[in-house]
Amino acid sequence: MSHKKIVMPKVPNADILQKKEDNAAMNEYPSKIFRIMIREIVIVRHPVSVCVPVNYKVTLSVSAEGAGTLNYQWFTADEQEVCGATKADLTIEAQKTQLYVCRVNDQFCNCVFSDWAKVKVLDIDKSGVPGQWRGEPHIAVNPRSQTVRQGEKLTLRCAAFGIPPPHYQWFRNGQLLLDKTRDTLQIDHVTADQGGWYICSVSNVQEEKWTKPADVDIVSTDQLLPPVPTATDKVALLIGNLNYSHHPGLMAPTMDVHELANLLQQLGFRVVSLLDLTKEEMQAAIDKFIQLLDKGVYGLFYYAGHGYEHSGRNYLVPIDAPQPYRPENCVCVQRVMLDMQKRRTALSVILLDTCRKWYNQDFLLSNITPLGPSGNTVYGYATCEDAEAFEVQDGGKSTGIFTKYLNKHILQSEKVTHVLEQVSEDLGRDPLVTGKQAVEIKHTLKEPRSLTDPVRTAGHTRELRQRDACWRQANELPRKKRLVFVCGVEVEVSFSALFSNVLVAFAIVKTTGPRTQDCTVTLRSVPAIEDIFSGPGRSEEMDSLLLMQSENPDCTLRLCALQKLQESLVIKVDLHYTHTDSKLRLTESQQVDIGKPLVASCKLYKRNHAGAAKRQEGASAQSVGNISSSNKPPLRQTAAGPFTRKAECAAKVTATRSNEPEENDENELQDFTLRH
Repeated sequence: MSHKKIVMPKVPNADILQKKEDNAAMNEYPSKIFRIMIREIVIVRHPVSVCVPVNYKVTLSVSAEGAGTLNYQWFTADEQEVCGATKADLTIEAQKTQLYVCRVNDQFCNCVFSDWAKVKVLDIDKSGVPGQWRGEPHIAVNPRSQTVRQGEKLTLRCAAFGIPPPHYQWFRNGQLLLDKTRDTLQIDHVTADQGGWYICSVSNVQEEKWTKPADVDIVSTDQLLPPVPTATDKVALLIGNLNYSHHPGLMAPTMDVHELANLLQQLGFRVVSLLDLTKEEMQAAIDKFIQLLDKGVYGLFYYAGHGYEHSGRNYLVPIDAPQPYRPENCVCVQRVMLDMQKRRTALSVILLDTCRKWYNQDFLLSNITPLGPSGNTVYGYATCEDAEAFEVQDGGKSTGIFTKYLNKHILQSEKVTHVLEQVSEDLGRDPLVTGKQAVEIKHTLKEPRSLTDPVRTAGHTRELRQRDACWRQANELPRKKRLVFVCGVEVEVSFSALFSNVLVAFAIVKTTGPRTQDCTVTLRSVPAIEDIFSGPGRSEEMDSLLLMQSENPDCTLRLCALQKLQESLVIKVDLHYTHTDSKLRLTESQQVDIGKPLVASCKLYKRNHAGAAKRQEGASAQSVGNISSSNKPPLRQTAAGPFTRKAECAAKVTATRSNEPEENDENELQDFTLRH
């Protein structure tokens, strides 16, 4: 007896895979069925290849016709069955580039394979992809202008998402380059006549789009090219203060810090991101940050929260600043820059999304002795002198208007001051803050340094290893743990860092026991840590980050203000279930000791000076992570529009009105929240 063989797509060991299917069919059905005229399976729609960002949800579909019920099974290129993929549609969250094929068979031993579909994954930030994206080409990387010596290699890259994957066609000076149809244009030995402007057409069946043009200058070998600036390392400290004890709360620093941290990591920065710090904690975090800097390092300090200006000095308001506050209650920005310069950094950048209203001009200035002119320092202010900075609800999330445009441009490979100029131009066109907020840039750049500059560690490996160990200390996550309870239930506990001082624990019931049903899990910590973002109006932003981090856990526990933790942290896992025999509701508990996770290991509460030790002694009885909300001012927000980041100070220090923070007309600012 024989039966018809199906011609399969070329996959590793395809003959073996086919033989197993044939043998199974022969054993399952009586031989007489093969004497019946069987209608063959016809695939009428094959799956379509795609090119998408990492973690993007993709659905591959196949449509087939045949006699009786059709069965489906999806495979990857390495012959592995995709678990549970037994339907005509395969939905996956794209993690890496992979080939997929679908086998369709019927009850009559007919079998056919679809065409291969390639899911190409680009590990590029997907934040720019439109919310209602339908697969039209979306250009994520534009080619860069550059100067190249004759005889050397020219490489221009373009990258775009698309469903189906886009087709690339390069042009030089408007002329079609017939053989240049890949995302990367490469000329191994460039000649003088190959200079000019290059542009790439990106298209699929839905639409055609064009990249930005890239200017390519070809210079002779006797012309010296300026050396490309490099960094020996890149380090960033991001602080966002929003839950103030004595001043109006803010909303935007949560998302501002989180999104900027992700973008800086794409640029190769080692990032420490912290929320809601007291004066001592801010200074301790800055001290740790300064220790990570060294000769040739790019250092970046970002702050979002309340602030003010006093006689040309800028001050950042900690969450425990009193009402009224004085310079000694706050952190002086110029002192931070001075400490950065002392470490001989190759680039020192300070970005401030805070107000600069003049306040208390009669107080004494902080004592700062400036260094000699060292250059390569950059200040990016969200607003100009004696003015306010604003945050706004944008597309369902809160954002500082300055940071909104900063995040839009920060990945560009241009001189850092040029990036800030584009931020300034965009903000200047925003009608929400016209006449109220304008970016100010101060710098001493003497080289065309960019945040995208490459890292070159040659000759600095020892310092790099030391920085790496210190940075990892503040970012190391507890390991995933699988717990087996007496009743047979298995629970997996895993962890994710939203910030360097905010940890989330997830619990998932992996398997149930033989006599258990209705299993639920709860998590709690010892010592107990208050979730300061759980109050009304405060949790939405943090909850949205949780949704991005988790995969439908059965329980989550948010652990905030880890910088206050002075002992090992224990996670208690309580399993609740119904015993199938007794019908009783029972509870079993286990615990996981995770030590001092993330920034808790840095002991920011032990800043080495007498004042800090004295204040720490008086606060030793305070519960970990607890910030009392009994007399905390409410969040200042309205239904729509920008809100000021301005912290009022109740006490007048002189009879002169100009020495107080000025308030704008209430009607004019009804839609604003100030960062001041």
